[in-house]
Amino acid sequence: MELDLKNKSIIVTGGGSNIGRAIVMAFAREGANITIGDVDSVQAEKTALIAKELGSGSIQVVKTDVTQLDQVQHMFDVAEKNCGTVQCLVNNVGWDQLMFFTETTPEFWNKIIQINYMGVLNCTKTALDRMIPAQFGSIVSISSDASRQGESREAVYGGVKAAVNSFMKTIAKENGRYGIRCNVVCPGVTIPSESNDVGGNSMWVDVDKMFTPEQIVKIAKSLPLRKIGRPEDIANAVVFLSSSLVAGHVTGQVLSVSGGYSMIG
Repeated sequence: MELDLKNKSIIVTGGGSNIGRAIVMAFAREGANITIGDVDSVQAEKTALIAKELGSGSIQVVKTDVTQLDQVQHMFDVAEKNCGTVQCLVNNVGWDQLMFFTETTPEFWNKIIQINYMGVLNCTKTALDRMIPAQFGSIVSISSDASRQGESREAVYGGVKAAVNSFMKTIAKENGRYGIRCNVVCPGVTIPSESNDVGGNSMWVDVDKMFTPEQIVKIAKSLPLRKIGRPEDIANAVVFLSSSLVAGHVTGQVLSVSGGYSMIG
């Protein structure tokens, strides 16, 4: 299906690993001009090489810590200089460590908030400053089904992701008048397809520390579709929502892509 994303300027934060990498690949297949913003520029460059082979119009990596507003603004400046006015932002950066809330510390809370929420605020504000004058744009944020269900060992992460959901709905209401669409994709458990799909900074660098093989089998059996998600599942939803051709009347939505883990009307 033609999605009208060819040569469109796209920013994907955290595009080097796992879900972010799959999102970059999906946009590359559509011929988009892609900017990857990632703290792990080495892993991001590996992703960029594959994206070129898949047909991206152009692709570049800008080392970016999304918790730092000045670095985010620089990333957008470079994207616009080399790829044109940014038409789509994917807020993909995320991080967590599974532990019970009683085991966590204020330092851990702050890290979760900075990466998963302040990063979204920094990138969204910078995007809006450019999209509003252009009277066009799409912002898709990656949240989590932990934000909709509540999930053991993800109390802080799930709470912050719930804030992302609410924030994006509000941004959709405030900025729809400018032709800007804002949506959210909530993955469930999503396992990297291969070990080289993640860099050293990824929360999935050691899958066994997240879930044992036995736990993964148990999770799959508990889902209506009886299977664990893959990064490509999330990427397909993101690309759909980013396309004004097929999703041009979709905004303010929170879409679960989780094998049926969360079913919220």
